[in-house]
Amino acid sequence: MAKRLFGTDGIRGIAGEFPLDARTAYAFGCALGSWAADRAPSGAPAEVLIGMDTRESGPALARLVAGGLVNRGVRVRFAGLITTPGIAYLARTDSFTAGVMISASHNPYRDNGLKAFDHSGFKLPDDQESLIEEEIFRLLDTKIEPREAPLEADEGLGRAYAEYLRSTFQASLVGVSLVVDCANGAASYLGPDLFRRLGAEVRALGCDPDGRNINLNCGSLHLDGLRESVLQNKAHAGVAFDGDADRAIFVSASGKVVNGDAVLFLAAQALKGRNALKGDLVVATVMSNIGLERGLARRGVRLLRTPVGDKYVLEEMVRSGASLGGEQSGHVIFRDFATTGDGLLTALRVFEIMTSSGLGLDELTQDLEIYPQILVNVRVQTKRPLSELETVGQEIRDAEGAFGEAGRVLVRFSGTEPLARVMVEGPDEALVRHYAYRIASAIETELGSASR
Repeated sequence: MAKRLFGTDGIRGIAGEFPLDARTAYAFGCALGSWAADRAPSGAPAEVLIGMDTRESGPALARLVAGGLVNRGVRVRFAGLITTPGIAYLARTDSFTAGVMISASHNPYRDNGLKAFDHSGFKLPDDQESLIEEEIFRLLDTKIEPREAPLEADEGLGRAYAEYLRSTFQASLVGVSLVVDCANGAASYLGPDLFRRLGAEVRALGCDPDGRNINLNCGSLHLDGLRESVLQNKAHAGVAFDGDADRAIFVSASGKVVNGDAVLFLAAQALKGRNALKGDLVVATVMSNIGLERGLARRGVRLLRTPVGDKYVLEEMVRSGASLGGEQSGHVIFRDFATTGDGLLTALRVFEIMTSSGLGLDELTQDLEIYPQILVNVRVQTKRPLSELETVGQEIRDAEGAFGEAGRVLVRFSGTEPLARVMVEGPDEALVRHYAYRIASAIETELGSASR
């Protein structure tokens, strides 16, 4: 049965509205609490970790989830402000049965979300999310009344994560100038401090969260300010994180944007050069540019593709034994170090490659040929199987026929928003744009445009 609450990245929505209203958040805590209690070591109470980003709705949601957990006899520890990968790291290295991150990643402040990790540090698999979802709806059918639990942040949890990150860096950033944009989000304090402690000269942007400015014209989706600062300050590189810092996008000294595909390209070469790229494999999603696939192939590296979502990238990495994988959007997973995409960890790996090679991002990515790629998002009123959309199907077939093997067409629905996403790529930018907007127009006609 299809899930109704969980998408590709947990439960996501507008804070205060279903499914992030008080009753549902509390029911989530109760359901997760029952799940955790069933999996706790015999004779020991379950313990669950909670963390959040900087959204103004975070503290109330944290108290509601904690209230549900406590209702089921589960102990709660609160990390306060922390990144999503920080929660994943602590979940697998401490005694926690599960970890919960309260964040909507790159979305605006009005949105929020609930992400759950088990003790392995992996996001819960689909079948376990379905069990929790079923229990949530059962509870909502009763007269369950939400109760908040008081929380006090344990700052030692964040310090433990920061120390781990520093321990992975086998170089020095002395003499390196960086611009770091933290999106007014979870990395606002940790990020600049981390790089300064490693010796870098850091200019910090987007590090003044007020609860409502997370991702607002800053961070990994808004790179103009970062690029301008890198050029003005003649920095060696810039890096931008999103609201929960599980992704990183870079800007080179010349101002070129270095996205997740480019990071996979340069990291794969560095790992292969050290015989550390397991199986000579890289895992990416269907969204990664065909230029990455061909560039890796020229170097004897095979690209495996998955559906969109770092969760699915990780699942394929575990199945295939790959040590490197990620998404064009900046989620990059270094499996030897983490179980999730981690923007701060990715930045450390990239800066480590720069310092050890003596090369900048421009030189490290100069051989990556990126094909023109257009992504069009269409807000829709309903999500129907694409096979039922006759006009859309014909437009897709026309595009595929025009490009042949020299291009790709991908149409899918977002797992977290009421969006249809149209991606077209090929060698001719004008043709790519032409077919992308024809397909988008057909979707809008058949499914109707939705305003938010």
